[in-house]
Amino acid sequence: MFALYGIGFVAACLISLLMTPLVKKFAFWVGAVDAPNHRKVHTRIMPRLGGLAIFLAFVGAYFIVSPAIDTFNRDAAMALLVGGLVIVITGGLDDRFQLSPRWKLLGQLIAAIIVVAYGFRIDFLNIPFGDSWNLMEWISIPLTIFWIVGVTNAINLIDGLDGLSAGVSGIATATILVLALLMGGSGVTVVLLSSILLGSIVGFLFYNFHPAKIFMGDTGALFLGFSLAVFSIMGFKQATLISFLVPLLILGVPLSDTFFAILRRYVNKMPISAPDKSHLHHCLLQLGFSHRKTVLIIYGISAVFGLSAILMSQAELWVAILIAAALFAILVIGAEMIGIISKSRRPVLNFLQKIRVKAMPGRMPK
Repeated sequence: MFALYGIGFVAACLISLLMTPLVKKFAFWVGAVDAPNHRKVHTRIMPRLGGLAIFLAFVGAYFIVSPAIDTFNRDAAMALLVGGLVIVITGGLDDRFQLSPRWKLLGQLIAAIIVVAYGFRIDFLNIPFGDSWNLMEWISIPLTIFWIVGVTNAINLIDGLDGLSAGVSGIATATILVLALLMGGSGVTVVLLSSILLGSIVGFLFYNFHPAKIFMGDTGALFLGFSLAVFSIMGFKQATLISFLVPLLILGVPLSDTFFAILRRYVNKMPISAPDKSHLHHCLLQLGFSHRKTVLIIYGISAVFGLSAILMSQAELWVAILIAAALFAILVIGAEMIGIISKSRRPVLNFLQKIRVKAMPGRMPK
């Protein structure tokens, strides 16, 4: 079985390596290119649609490996493939024609509804110090659709530097893969699909890491976000008593960046959908880090979130709570230090500074 997972990873990686140059030529041919502007970091016209290579590698490797495995859920695979196709078409049209937000949202809603139609949804929540809450359909279905659409867009929001979205998604996928392996037999489906997706991402990163030769575009960012959202629904509803936190940690970087973006725009009285240059990668660049170092720093942050998710899934409840509390404190303090919410309002840091000053012994007068 493990050999087949490895074959799926290698097949996806090779297909992605072979398909990406072809997709690059196709992107130029159809005019799916990204021109530089005041919000963009790149300074020359770049081909988009790179996500098409990721999707084609994923589909190709799946059909190579899946006939040899009888113990996985084929409905799960079809939900991902069919919904993913809708997402890729939506992203591809946006990469070429710049769709309005409502049309992009429509495509995402259709893809999410397809997943629900295949029988996958958030049907209960595990609560710390309590029992699981079984959710009725009228709550479960909208919650599932909201989760899928939210995560899909969260990955898209961090797609601002060469290799950033692909790398962060790869780390999240690897985390899901490890967690699914720890689950044993019940995680076979997620192990197979995440192995293939990880291979597709790794192959694409050869062309996408700085300096990038092609961007994944909305085609890739939306597909990766959609895939990660679906994996989290399939795999971890029964992992631990605090399993409601595990998917949040796996996707810690894009979800926290999205949360801070919403909060930032609220604090600055801007429309929620208004674009800006204050996302995590923008803030790190403004602090003087190079393009490559900024991406690597965010990779490191994503890896810490992923490792924390793995530890929390295996730890005692009190240990998991301590990990969650420590991560939350670091997240809030780090956000204020780099100014991701506001460059001038830093209430937590100011509070800590007051405590430190009060704790210092007074100097004796000379």
